[in-house]
Amino acid sequence: MINAKQSPRAAHIGRLVSGHGVASGQASDSPYPAGTIALQAPLFAKRGLDLSAYQFATLNLDFNPGEWRLADPDHRVEELVWTDRHPPETFSFWQCQLQPSSGVIPPVQALIYYPHPETKQAHHQPPSLLELLAPPLGLLSPGESFDVWVDPRRCRLIQPARLRARLLEFLKFRVLAAQDDFFNDGIAAFRSWLQAQWPEACDLSDADLLLTLEQARHLYTEMAPPARP
Repeated sequence: MINAKQSPRAAHIGRLVSGHGVASGQASDSPYPAGTIALQAPLFAKRGLDLSAYQFATLNLDFNPGEWRLADPDHRVEELVWTDRHPPETFSFWQCQLQPSSGVIPPVQALIYYPHPETKQAHHQPPSLLELLAPPLGLLSPGESFDVWVDPRRCRLIQPARLRARLLEFLKFRVLAAQDDFFNDGIAAFRSWLQAQWPEACDLSDADLLLTLEQARHLYTEMAPPARP
């Protein structure tokens, strides 16, 4: 098992949802009857990651409308060749604690299991969802709530709509001062500027940043097109 880094903890509540059934092998059309975790676990062990304390299936917790931003994992496995059906995959893991919100059992040690989407060919997950490896917890039903404790410096749950609104207000007087010149440098330059001015906003995706910039252009510049009748 991974030794957790000494860190503060932040709690978030997620809702259990049904997964693809591939990690556990329960999907009737899965090409991996034993489940992908069972196939991967011996290979992870050779890379120094022991999963023997965990059930070979993932808990899929949805934190919608939040989105996760994950960095600096406790363990990272590069280019694992675990099947001949697709190219090698990269995986990252973060230690956390997990407890049913009902409190029927005490908190248990768990792992965030993150197959990197850039190396994964199928079964991608939305940014609001975490896949967790945990010890056996008994019979669970979709819709159950779970408390998850994570290191907030490395596992951040953001609220994109709220963050976009704050960014729009943050930009107001800067755009009013610069007018259309503010929008001439492209998304990479805008990210670099935000990193120096307000780093929290860099958690937004490029699509969210572009949407906010377009709103700022419309609201704050003299070049904004007139509103439709």
